[in-house]
Amino acid sequence: MAIRMSNEFRRLVPELRYEPTPKRLRARLGDEVVLESRRAIVLWEPGRHIPVHAVPEDDVVARLEPAAPGEGGANHTADGDLLTVRAGGHTAAGKAFRLSDPDLSGYIVFETDAFDWFEEDELVIGHPRDPFSRIDMRATSRHVRVLLDGAVLAETTRSVILFEGRLPPRSYIPREDVNWDLLESADLVTVCPYKGHAHYWTAPGLGDGRPVAWSYGPEFPEMAQIHGLVAFFDERTDVEVDGQVSARPSTAWT
Repeated sequence: MAIRMSNEFRRLVPELRYEPTPKRLRARLGDEVVLESRRAIVLWEPGRHIPVHAVPEDDVVARLEPAAPGEGGANHTADGDLLTVRAGGHTAAGKAFRLSDPDLSGYIVFETDAFDWFEEDELVIGHPRDPFSRIDMRATSRHVRVLLDGAVLAETTRSVILFEGRLPPRSYIPREDVNWDLLESADLVTVCPYKGHAHYWTAPGLGDGRPVAWSYGPEFPEMAQIHGLVAFFDERTDVEVDGQVSARPSTAWT
């Protein structure tokens, strides 16, 4: 019987999942080295779609100690013990986690945002890249219109569609084809490990006030095809392609 891969991925989401990475991984806390490993894994905790890194405790050079009650840390969904990391004069309270799973005995999870990460000799940003996801970008002449409460936010026949794993396709639109009179810069910047830092816009007086659009700068040369172009949340706007309005998808940004 044929198996649709996206259904298989969804079936595994409630489980603790991992995949070894061949990259040499290092992390720093301030100017102090916390870990260096050639045995790191990319790990997804149960119910989570965004991965984190975990390494054998033998590859950790910082001091690990049990976290005090109430110390910070992620809301982990796997079984284990919360740890505080001390390196030199720096402390990351509750930012590490010793896994209890017998198949991953001895592995320590580190929160992404608490440390500076290096793969080989390159500084990387954001969470680990998913080894089972990829990005494709394709220029298209499809007629794309983006509307909110009946107002046209953008209209173009020269967008770039970005296909990213199991996420909805996103149309990246030239700035000249965006109705800037309806948008206002938002005080929000987010980080994507694939595309860089995103800056956002709202549509004052339209929708529910949340950001509706974003754009990436020229951080990653491999993303040059979308640099400076503007994408809109399909979850928060009405996107019409070749005259057909797509149903708003249900994602983490709905």
